[in-house]
Amino acid sequence: MNRILQELSAMSVEELCQSAAELRDRGKGRVVSFSPKVFIPLTQLCRDFCRYCTFRRHPQQGSRLYMTAEEVLETARAGERAGCREALFVLGERPEERYPEARLWLRQQGYDSTVEYLHSMCALVLRETRLYPHSNPGTVSYAEVASLREVNASMGLMLESTSERLCGAMGPHEQAPSKRPELRLRTLEIAASLKVAFTTGLLVGIGETEIERLEAMMVIRDLQRQHGHIQEVIIQNFRAKPETPMGSSTELSLRDTLRTVAAARIVLGEDANIQVPPNLVPGDGGGPESAFLRCGINDWGGISPVTIDYVNPEAPWPAVEQMRQAMALEGFRLSARFPVYPEYLIKRPEFVPAPLLERIRSEMTAAGYIPDKGAALPVPREPGRAAHAHSGLEA
Repeated sequence: MNRILQELSAMSVEELCQSAAELRDRGKGRVVSFSPKVFIPLTQLCRDFCRYCTFRRHPQQGSRLYMTAEEVLETARAGERAGCREALFVLGERPEERYPEARLWLRQQGYDSTVEYLHSMCALVLRETRLYPHSNPGTVSYAEVASLREVNASMGLMLESTSERLCGAMGPHEQAPSKRPELRLRTLEIAASLKVAFTTGLLVGIGETEIERLEAMMVIRDLQRQHGHIQEVIIQNFRAKPETPMGSSTELSLRDTLRTVAAARIVLGEDANIQVPPNLVPGDGGGPESAFLRCGINDWGGISPVTIDYVNPEAPWPAVEQMRQAMALEGFRLSARFPVYPEYLIKRPEFVPAPLLERIRSEMTAAGYIPDKGAALPVPREPGRAAHAHSGLEA
């Protein structure tokens, strides 16, 4: 491992990008995917305090602790009307462990935990819409993953980093117990044992070194080689937000971000699905397509025509049709996918619940994508506008 780390660290960004692009072309061709999604922030309460986060809310910051079933369904239906196929459920980590208000709300609705409520809302969306849930519930137990698997096409948890140093005094995860690497790796291993098509990734630029990034990539690579369940790896760059303790921290430059993404392709291999969020990447004057397509990515992740990015509310989604046209000029084709990647739908069906697999297969193309009916997705909403408006969940 040390030899590989040294070799990668010694390569220039140009050398890394060239090697990464060649690997991507060999393994994935020139098709780059995205998932038309609707963002459902089930609750912004969280037991953790990450020093860069603006997603979390305190109970006193709004009258709504959780989205109600009616609000969830309203948002999902708005996404359905706009052509979305993914319902991305995001939520804080076990808020009932910190806040009695959360425990009381859940008990009044007939639930023992946030994860139990999440299961109910995923089932609701599956019953009432054509959307497929993808949940990011945080660190979860074996029983919780087994339950959520029934009502999710795929699931996810960002590893973020394997550096214990970041959990130390004044580190970004000092007051975030669920961000301990061993706990997050345990959730990834549970997902593997239950054969869940799983998304993970790194949050880069929060204080880790380049070597620590490479080490984390290798951990993900080894998990995938052993279990085969990691359907996608996100390389997400940290964005400094003024209202947070890390608001004055330095973000990764475009050059360092490109270097990191290219290294991820080289480490993870030609068959990996590697994503960067197009609303977060630092630009070079020509939009995200002009740089990141050249360093080995093959996916842009979820893009919503309906809801803002609640985790990064300052960053608007790009317009899909503009991306499609810009990518075509560079020789790439943009294709819409389901929350499950095509190869898992076609070659690895054991990673998708049978009823959901049958349902998706009845809709997908022969290559495993969402059929292109010639209709463009609407232009995404600007930050601050969403499909629903309820106190306490506005970003």
